[in-house]
Amino acid sequence: MVEVLQNLTNLQFIDNRIDELRRLRGDLPEEILDIETEITRLETRIKRAKAEIKDLTVENSNLELEITEADSLVEKYEEQQLTVRNNREYDALTKEIETQKKIKENAQSRLEEIALQKEELENTVAENEVKLEETKNLLKEKKENLDKLIESTRKEEEELHKKREEAVEKLDQRYLRSYERLRKGLNNGMAVVPMEKGSSLGMMLPPQVQVEVRRKNKIIFDENSGRIVVDPSFFDEARKQLNLN
Repeated sequence: MVEVLQNLTNLQFIDNRIDELRRLRGDLPEEILDIETEITRLETRIKRAKAEIKDLTVENSNLELEITEADSLVEKYEEQQLTVRNNREYDALTKEIETQKKIKENAQSRLEEIALQKEELENTVAENEVKLEETKNLLKEKKENLDKLIESTRKEEEELHKKREEAVEKLDQRYLRSYERLRKGLNNGMAVVPMEKGSSLGMMLPPQVQVEVRRKNKIIFDENSGRIVVDPSFFDEARKQLNLN
């Protein structure tokens, strides 16, 4: 049983260091994902605004053609009015002139709206392109920081994972499953903890439990936290065996 307890402690000792290295990275991986999402959002907004500007430009050209055509028709109908033979023809031409003038008026009104819309959209594009550039620079900076952190700890992590595999191979599957289940259910991942001055993580253990922990002949679970409590000598031995700080 001493060997089982030592192997469990070794595994916890290794996982503690792996967790510590991950904490060194902090929230950088999540921040990078958030920044990448923001970049996608900005690019989509810019693309959509540019597409709207393109559509408005096409509409603008069509309206200008309508105005030119309306002016031509008004001029044509006014010339025809000079040669009409009766009031009915004159009135019919007057109606056509009014229709074309209304078409021109509506087109001019829409052109004013388009000008305002395009100005607003162009401002949106400009503002978001600035934000996009700033966000891309921020992403580059965050990625460089993360890469530096990963590179600075890469060799140690590789060695830790190798030692973890070795520690796992030495453990009976029953104990390994219990250990992994405990780690997943705990916020800090501390499934195995040392008994220090008769307590477990600051919580005093009953005298009988303290005695059983010191005997090192069975797995003791803390009734308060559910963690495995071991004699501190196991952690001292883990430090020696694994050569970790």
